[in-house]
Amino acid sequence: MTNEDILKALSNVQEPDLGKDLVTLNMVKDIAIDGKKVSFTVVLTTPACPLKDMIMNACINAVKILVDKEALVTVNFTSNTSSNRKDAKTILKGVKNIIAVVSGKGGVGKSTISSNLALALAKGGAKVGLMDADIYGPSQHIMFGVRGDRPLMKEVDGKGLIVPIEKFGIKMMSIGLLIDEKQAVVWRGPMVSSAIRQFVSDVDWGELDYLVIDMPPGTGDIHLTIVQTVPVTGVIVVTTPQLVALADAKKGIAMFGQAQLKVPIIGLVENMSYFTPEELPDNKYYIFGKDGGKNLAEEFDIPFLGQIPIVQSIREGGDSGIPIMAGDDELTKKAFSDFAGNAARGIAMRNADLAPTEIQQITTMA
Repeated sequence: MTNEDILKALSNVQEPDLGKDLVTLNMVKDIAIDGKKVSFTVVLTTPACPLKDMIMNACINAVKILVDKEALVTVNFTSNTSSNRKDAKTILKGVKNIIAVVSGKGGVGKSTISSNLALALAKGGAKVGLMDADIYGPSQHIMFGVRGDRPLMKEVDGKGLIVPIEKFGIKMMSIGLLIDEKQAVVWRGPMVSSAIRQFVSDVDWGELDYLVIDMPPGTGDIHLTIVQTVPVTGVIVVTTPQLVALADAKKGIAMFGQAQLKVPIIGLVENMSYFTPEELPDNKYYIFGKDGGKNLAEEFDIPFLGQIPIVQSIREGGDSGIPIMAGDDELTKKAFSDFAGNAARGIAMRNADLAPTEIQQITTMA
């Protein structure tokens, strides 16, 4: 066996999402051959890749069938999270992907989705930050159990920067960390937009594979400020199955589908999809309707990223400051892990197939 034999065999293994072979994509590294033993490393486009086993089996089969049926094949994995930023990187220069989690209305569990998405991506090995952009109704400081904590300051290149709170391996920043919880934020739009810009430019986010932004509900000032301030890689839309939520989710999809906003939609996730009692684990009760989110994704031809059930432990985790992905409920964690894996795949495909990520120049909206 030679290195050339191995590369020729692996040129028959396609990356399932990107539609090209591993060799063409330059994903095969460090080939080592010792008699019948051969090992190599496959460089994934995201540490949270859910297709790792499929790729490994395809590589082993390719070597055994096309090179030597007695070969002892070891496939190692590493990752280099893909990015398609082509902006000047004067802001968030160490962040590869910026993901906005949006919903057309409140109460659909967007903050729960955001926090557990961030944690699931981090558990896959990625470096992740979470920015709570819901200035009027912040909740991430509660969900992460850091109520009352205050972030520190540090000086970087002569500029004072806020150090985000780190918890469960996530860098997190929320207005809830800076103000008294009992006080309402009574600000006009320009002040809110200014605060959002500070969260981006005056926080030391450092090197991140993903920055997840928990957006406020609706389609307003903060959404426009975000896309005009940072190069948003893509948007994840959250809905619940019932008609009222779906009607509002359509507005969120429509906002980012406008010609002025060239921000791709990574996909849609349906929260509160069904209820399964603990004592009846095989039963599913579709309290808010069935497959509303899936049907909506099909209607708008956007990827459907998954269904998250109604589970008491999700609510308890958010209230107690230990999100479900940081807890012990393995069955429910799987739903979030599957969703995060699909989201990571969608981000990698977006970076490979669509136009570069840029800050939006919006001139025609009021």
